[in-house]
Order: sequence, then structure tokens, then C-alpha cells
Amino acid sequence: MAVFSAGKYRMPLGSNAYVMGILNVTPDSFSDGGLFLPPEKAVQHAIEMQEQGADIIDIGAQSTRPGHIKISPEEELKRLLPVLKLLQGKLTVPVSIDTYYPQVAAATLAYGVSILNDVTGFDDPEMIAVAAKSDCGCIVMHHTGPEESDILTSINRYFSHRIDTMMQAGITADRICLDPGVGFGKTHEENLMILANSSRLRVGDCALLIAASRKRVIGGECGNPPFEQRLAGTVAVHSIAVADGADMVRAHDVPEAVQSTKVALAIRRCRIG
Repeated sequence: MAVFSAGKYRMPLGSNAYVMGILNVTPDSFSDGGLFLPPEKAVQHAIEMQEQGADIIDIGAQSTRPGHIKISPEEELKRLLPVLKLLQGKLTVPVSIDTYYPQVAAATLAYGVSILNDVTGFDDPEMIAVAAKSDCGCIVMHHTGPEESDILTSINRYFSHRIDTMMQAGITADRICLDPGVGFGKTHEENLMILANSSRLRVGDCALLIAASRKRVIGGECGNPPFEQRLAGTVAVHSIAVADGADMVRAHDVPEAVQSTKVALAIRRCRIG
């Protein structure tokens, strides 16, 4: 049976689907910037998401929204480390850190982090080196526009290349989770194509994550309501992805994501052919 391995955690794939709860300790994230910047509030929200059924808590200290202002690794750690220190011993689910800085990755792994979520797809050899020295899970995101005639082919080629590179460094395939990068360097139509064809984005036995919570592709089909009013659209997108074979969804609204994922997984199990 295929699994996603992240430190001491083993997450079986195929018969299960997982919810990654989003915790942004930022002042400027597109949807919830500033809400959980104080460490105490961040810890409270992480515990709350676990109680609501989140299988992973994904903590990010730098916004990656369009037009974001890049911060230094030192500033990222200034936001992350107080949260990680307060969280120690309070969670039973794996913690993921959303970063593309090798020094941030190395420092947070020392605090028990189990997953590195890199929106630049581990393109930096130093990020691969940090991951290779541990047993953490690695989320590899496609973050550019199409290099082939269609977006699905481009993503598959990119994933295959990254998997080969990471495996050469000693990172086994079961530690790799693939994220097609909805909203990153894609047109509206390309984002919809990704969401309509999750099963075609799988490469080997690697886990597949779909992360579209409250994003522009949802707003564009619904009259562009405020981000916090895109729950129904998010549930629709993630439910379709899970029914089509995605292993994980990354969500702001954990209770609704847990419920919809369970239903979509039940539907997937009953599919014929």
C-alpha cells in the first residue's frame, strides 16, 4: 500500500484522504492575514483545527499571495519559532512548515516539524540537502506557467523531474507529496483544468495535494465575493478533487473540509471502473 511518510507519521494513500489546516502567522496573507500573528492565538487556532479533525497543521510565516512583499528568513523565524515552542507537546498530528528558505527549514525541523511545504518546489539544492538529512515529508509545488502545449503535461514533466532529482539525493518517493500549484503562474482556465483532472496529475505512488481554498479561481466563478465568503466554492472544488483521486486538501475552514472530504472519499470508493 502506498503511503506518505513524514517523520514518525505514516499516512496510507488510496483508501484515505486528509485535510491540511492552514495557519498563517502573517500580517498580509490574502484571506486571514493578521488574525493569528500573535503566538498565543496561533497556538489556540492550531489546537482548535486539530480538534476539528485536521490531519496536518500547515504553518506559514510569509504570504505568497500575488504582489506579496518578501520577508527575510530571519523574520520568518521570528514569527515561527515562538509558535513552535508553545506548540510542543500540544499536537498529535504532524506539523508542516510553509517555507522556501533552507535555513528556516533546518531550524524548524529541530522543533519537531515533520513536513516541509516548499512553494518553489525544492528547486533550491540547499532545500533538498536539508530535507535529505532528515526523514521529513516534502511537499513539492509546481509554481510556473506551462512549458508545454498544455498545463497538465507541463506539471507532470516538472513533477517527474523533481522526483528524480530528490530521489538521487536520498529522499524516497514515499516522502514526496505533489501540489500542482493552483493559482501560481496559471491562467484562470489552466487552474480549472488542473481542478478538473486531479487523477491525471498523479506521478507514481507519490501523494497528491490540492490547495485551492478561497483562491481567485473560485472567486472568478462566483462574482468575486470576499475571500471569507468562498467556503461553498472551496468545498465544491476540494470535493471534486478528492472524488477524482487527490490524497489531501489544504483548507482554511477545517470542519467543512473534513466533512466534505469524508463524503467525497465515500463516493470515490463506490466508483465503478
